[in-house]
Amino acid sequence: MDADFGAGFIKICSYFPYPGKVWVNGHEWAKRQALKAGIGFTELANGFASCEDSVALQALCNRLGPNQIEEFFHRWMQVIPIPLDDRDRLAGFWWELSMRQIEVSRTIVFDAPRRARAFFESTVADNIDIGRPDEVKLIFARQIRKNTNAEFATRIVTRGTDVTINAFYKHSRIKEYLKEGRALRIETVVNSPTDLGVQRRLRNLAELIDKARAANRRLLDIQRAGQGCAIETALWERISQPSLEEGRRTGAIRFGDKRVMALADALCVALNTVIGFTNKSLRASVSQLLGGPYSAAQMTYDLRKLRLKGLITRIPHTNSYTLTPEGIRFAITYTKLGHRVLPPLLAANQQPAPIGLQRALNTIENYVGNYLEHAKLKAAA
Repeated sequence: MDADFGAGFIKICSYFPYPGKVWVNGHEWAKRQALKAGIGFTELANGFASCEDSVALQALCNRLGPNQIEEFFHRWMQVIPIPLDDRDRLAGFWWELSMRQIEVSRTIVFDAPRRARAFFESTVADNIDIGRPDEVKLIFARQIRKNTNAEFATRIVTRGTDVTINAFYKHSRIKEYLKEGRALRIETVVNSPTDLGVQRRLRNLAELIDKARAANRRLLDIQRAGQGCAIETALWERISQPSLEEGRRTGAIRFGDKRVMALADALCVALNTVIGFTNKSLRASVSQLLGGPYSAAQMTYDLRKLRLKGLITRIPHTNSYTLTPEGIRFAITYTKLGHRVLPPLLAANQQPAPIGLQRALNTIENYVGNYLEHAKLKAAA
């Protein structure tokens, strides 16, 4: 048991060139450092349920980096039997650590378990409908080539009563689940640092953590927007009507237009929001939803409108884009209205509309009919 990291292991292969594996738990390291610093906390499995000083605890967690892991490694290499000795090390034969799998998580603890369950259940429902996570495959243009042999999908996995949302990207994934019934855990699992454009050597750990935290944050942003995605009147008018943006006339993004609805639908795919998208990757998704041709020129025109109206922003020094907070609300609102609200309302007098909705519609029809009869007005045929 290590004094700083608690449980961990080092495996060294007995065959040349003696590859090895090192595993440590950053949560346990943070707990032990918090105890040393006198910061009181309540545990939540391998995380924190609460603490006396959240700012100090976050600063402490930010200290974990390559130096601490290297110290762990060299400390135990002096204890366990290894095939190399000090003479080999002086001659330049020694191990250099690189990153094989890194997990970066964010835990959001709710004040009541029922609120955590309600939020997560609605999140799952939104991902089933909007994100199309069950079997949809989405090819990303971010460092992806035609010969890339990988699977890109978002899936919801159910084991008993536990539900996990998994968003896959190349060899890595983002998973989300309910932690012990009271906390939302978002976890980016990077199985290959190059998936996020980071080199494998341990000295690049800080860069990888920053990118993984950004992915966690963007996933949470879209889900937060999905719980309250109403668009204020001014934003709705700016989006749905022609406007003057940056001194240039920008066309309307009209609700109900087949191409616009397919575009909003594609933007709602959780993977696009977390990782970003390019002209090529988004065009493939929109074309599939339209069920017909959708040219690169059309995609460029639509991206221009989205950018000028402040719905997307370009990632510096790349050809990729991400949704802005207003863009997230636009995509979710258009998609929810188009798929969830209007279809059942417009088909409320037909099967299989919910019986409650049919009864409500009949009540309204009867009330209007009685009002017209009382006013001596004849209903239109």
